[in-house]
Amino acid sequence: MAGLLPRLPGGVLTAGRVEVFGIRHHGPGSARALRGALEEYGPDAVLIEGPPEADGIVELAGDPGMVPPVALLAYSPAGPSGGAAEKGDRKAAFWPFAEFSPEWQAIRYGLAAGAAVRFCDLPAAQQLVPPEPDGADPSGTGPDGTGPGGEESGDEAAGAAPPEDIRLDPLGTLAKAAGYDDAERWWDDVVEHRHEGPSPFPAIAEAMAELRERVEPSRADRREEQREAHMRRTVRRALKEGFERVAVVCGAWHVPALRAKVPATHDDRTLRGLPKTKVAMTWVPWTHGRLAGRSGYGAGVRSPGWYHHLFAAPDRPVERWLAAAARLLREEDLHVSSAHVIEAVRLAEALAALRGRPLAGLDEVTEATRAVLCEGAEAPVELIRERMVVGERLGAVPDRTPMVPLQRDLQAEQRRLRLRPSALGKEQDLDLRKPTDLERSRLLHRLRLLDVDWGVPAESRSKGTFRETWTLVWRPEFDVELIEASAWGTTVRDATAARAEAMASGARTLPELTSVAERCLLADLGDALPTVMRALADRAALDTDVAHLMAALPALVRALRYGDVRGTATGPLRTVVDGLVVRVCVGLPPAVSGLDDDAARDFLGHVDSVHGALALLADESHLERWRAALTALIARPETLHGLLEGRVTRLLLDAGRLDDVPARMARAVSVGAAPARAAAWVEGFLSGGGLVLVHDEELLRLVDGWIAGLPADAFTDVLPLLRRTFGAYAAAERRAIGERVRRAGAAPAGPSRPSGDDLDGKRAAPAVATALRVLGWGAP
Repeated sequence: MAGLLPRLPGGVLTAGRVEVFGIRHHGPGSARALRGALEEYGPDAVLIEGPPEADGIVELAGDPGMVPPVALLAYSPAGPSGGAAEKGDRKAAFWPFAEFSPEWQAIRYGLAAGAAVRFCDLPAAQQLVPPEPDGADPSGTGPDGTGPGGEESGDEAAGAAPPEDIRLDPLGTLAKAAGYDDAERWWDDVVEHRHEGPSPFPAIAEAMAELRERVEPSRADRREEQREAHMRRTVRRALKEGFERVAVVCGAWHVPALRAKVPATHDDRTLRGLPKTKVAMTWVPWTHGRLAGRSGYGAGVRSPGWYHHLFAAPDRPVERWLAAAARLLREEDLHVSSAHVIEAVRLAEALAALRGRPLAGLDEVTEATRAVLCEGAEAPVELIRERMVVGERLGAVPDRTPMVPLQRDLQAEQRRLRLRPSALGKEQDLDLRKPTDLERSRLLHRLRLLDVDWGVPAESRSKGTFRETWTLVWRPEFDVELIEASAWGTTVRDATAARAEAMASGARTLPELTSVAERCLLADLGDALPTVMRALADRAALDTDVAHLMAALPALVRALRYGDVRGTATGPLRTVVDGLVVRVCVGLPPAVSGLDDDAARDFLGHVDSVHGALALLADESHLERWRAALTALIARPETLHGLLEGRVTRLLLDAGRLDDVPARMARAVSVGAAPARAAAWVEGFLSGGGLVLVHDEELLRLVDGWIAGLPADAFTDVLPLLRRTFGAYAAAERRAIGERVRRAGAAPAGPSRPSGDDLDGKRAAPAVATALRVLGWGAP
């Protein structure tokens, strides 16, 4: 079987009125060979493996505005009752096409030649029904909802499949018979890299017939049998309608089943009573990244960018590829000359000759690129792999493609705001003082409320409240998200407002409500804000948990602080914030009394968040009330956890409200204090940064003396807390503290600390060096 494909003669599969062409779902050689076979055969009807519901929109493939990669999308037009579909309830599937997909070339040929173009697979209305529990669904549907076809791809395994898995990986079996341990390399050699010679389709059909004879039927094949029965039924219908020359384009595995003489009554029984659901069809843009097998697509290929290149440049593909790689590297300021390209071509061709390949494949080209163009460096090879081997690109569909109103409204907004979707990550800096950038920000925030994360906020490089930075990446599944979100409204603004009101009514906690309120302000949803604010005020008035109030406050303060920048009215929000601040300050002392370690650590986060929020709000009356509440806490340290006492002491020190901090620290780390409480106090005090130890020598000596005086067992217990505290500092802070320790030397000897004369310097040197390295001073 090793030489089976090259030796078989060309010609059509049968001499009758029907020709069946078995293809791999995405392959440049298959696409080129199929186009030539169709031109030679000249069919008046072309039947293609795919959902028949798409027959009414297949003519859109001939529109100049249709630019692959694109996909047919079948979806359930009605989500669950009560609103848009949740992710777990989604009913949708994709059938992707690239320029190098044989099915796409068959569609384009049929439309250009005036032939009838139809789809012949099992209807999507039946394929979207969940498979029966007694058997697996062999339709090839990928985990991301992509359509059938994965069983022929051969990309799932590097070698051959065991006999019982022949149906799942027929190409792996053929590759093993041919002496290959890589199914994709074998398929590339015998099909994709062949530019001339006889048609491969008769040999493919014969090979698949041989394999299918070795597969025993099983209950898991039921969906496969239904699909093939529907394909045969579609062929019979086409012949009955009077078509004289019918071409069927399907996955290679199905060819023997379509050639078999199966009575129509048998297929009718197979298809009788199949459950179905209501579906709608449309075209959506797709990406090369989603055609890659690593995305989880069952019929995916390893290198869509390479395959696109092989299809678009059939003459001298290796030379053109390496020249393009050199151009890419030069754009990244890497020195690559024409001599590099010439040597890389020679090396790739030599490797192909040594390995007996008809054309240098991607492996040989990559090895030549690494050795010559990149001079052994791996980073430039990864750049070429991302930019060229995958070759990420986003397709386009014409304006007259069926869409839900929400999709059309988003497209209009994208054009108005000049935000073009792209499959490549693009960073967008927005200046909210500019009207266009402000509208862009509002649109991106609204889409995030609809779970369409086209833009993801990033940390802005510029300081100030007028700047936002977003990372924009368009993914094909966003079209499904928009279709589901259309249950909320026909425009992005209306749908987002309705969704926000529903989220507010369904929020179970006060922080959830404050998050919705903040997002409404960012998205400028004035219509939804009154409803959200009423729910927020009602919940805040009834919630007596101080931790909940403290968790809710920062989001509200952010919304209040930045509302003026966006021109959004925040009057009702100010009333809620004022009430929350008063209730937090009043309820704080009893709320923090008698906390255990875990609860104290959780509350520490709330204290820091509220402190930062009130500093951002810059309301002096609220700040004074908060500082008074903190002062009252440390007035009764016996009821306060050490972690919180230390942190509150630091906050009041930074605010200039305490002048006896050394005395407080001395008491906290005195001999009479439990080591665990002392360590918690120090951790809380130093968690705000280590500069206080750099600028206050007295505090540094107190911490140093306390650590040095700890008994061995106590030191072992508190060491993790100290490492966590100092490990959070920046390297510059640790170096500065280490330098101060080195200059200050050992603290004066005391009753709990030996004098310098009692120390063995030689034995202590390793410990001193280790301590200095932990503090960031000394050799790295």
